[in-house]
Amino acid sequence: MPAVVLIGTLDTKGQEYAWLRDRLRALGAEVLLVDAGVGPATVPADITNDQVAEAAGARVESLRAAGDRGAAVTAMGEGAAAVLAGLHAAGRVGAVLAVGGSGGSSIAARAVRDLPVGLPKLIVSTMASGDVSPYVGAKDVTLMHSVVDIAGINRVSRLILGNAAAAAAAMAAADPGGETDGADRPLVAASMFGVTTPAVDAARQRLDELGYEVLVFHATGAGGRALEGLAESGMLAGVLDLTTTELADDLVGGVLSAGPERLTAAGRRGVPQVVAPGALDMVNFGPRDTVPERFGARNLYVHNPTVTLMRTTAEEMAELGRRLAAKLAAAQGPAALFVPLKGVSALDAEGMAFHDPKADEAAFEAMAAFPGTERLDLHINDPEFGRAMAERLHELIGGKA
Repeated sequence: MPAVVLIGTLDTKGQEYAWLRDRLRALGAEVLLVDAGVGPATVPADITNDQVAEAAGARVESLRAAGDRGAAVTAMGEGAAAVLAGLHAAGRVGAVLAVGGSGGSSIAARAVRDLPVGLPKLIVSTMASGDVSPYVGAKDVTLMHSVVDIAGINRVSRLILGNAAAAAAAMAAADPGGETDGADRPLVAASMFGVTTPAVDAARQRLDELGYEVLVFHATGAGGRALEGLAESGMLAGVLDLTTTELADDLVGGVLSAGPERLTAAGRRGVPQVVAPGALDMVNFGPRDTVPERFGARNLYVHNPTVTLMRTTAEEMAELGRRLAAKLAAAQGPAALFVPLKGVSALDAEGMAFHDPKADEAAFEAMAAFPGTERLDLHINDPEFGRAMAERLHELIGGKA
């Protein structure tokens, strides 16, 4: 039966990992203990730190002698990831559990990063009450706050670690799929924002009619990274990237950037994709008083007390159009770009705060450099627009490019 894989630094957290191992076994779970520390282990491991370091092309003795903690954490994280990949390929991983502070959490986060969505990944961390994005990334990592430091077994840590062990054992033994209706339907990922919801709803309904299961990602930075990760995984039949607003945040400096690699994974993997400039008219910031002073004279719209939107200029739109066209031109698979001539978001419609046809046209002209561009005399939220994108994606998936 697949095991709960414990990954930790057994030079500093041996007592805690020995307790977790014994608790998991008492719960009926098979356990594999992986040592990702560089010092001598205080409890025996099933996979030693020598093996982990070698998986990363390093030697424990060299890492220890160098005295560079950052380099050691990086190397052991890479090695642990390689070890986990091998165990997963052999069908031996039912769940992964790790405990630690910032260093141990970093090793564990890297170790589980390449595992597929749905495989349980639980990290008990002293860092779990702050910004956890470096540990979670775009994957389904669960973080549990340790409350106290990971320093021995006491009346508090026993409760926290006991719950973690019970959760990992149960997840390893459970069938995460539940209902299997539609499990054989091809998967399509779609990107959505509040201001493009009608378009995605229309596209999703049409794709459902055409026999696809649609996964919708909220274009909040994390959502875009998650979409990219899923496209990289090979699980997708196609991508309906209707909402590419994260590119605007990356260009201008908004708070919802998905990074410069946004809109590249599907193309790199050859996954069919149909793309639109959804919500490129806006850059996202927090409350109004958090908008950088240099943008004070710009067209700002208070979406709600915690979100302020800023209209992109014609110059910014032109650059976004160039970037979007270049990313699609580099795609290794079929791609199409749909341009809504009457506006790219709910706020970019006649009479609305961000309606600026000249700025939009600057982007549209730049996008024309991509030969697969189709201009539609529609607003992005017209139902016909979303349905047309869905039908085009269906054609590309079926090889009718």
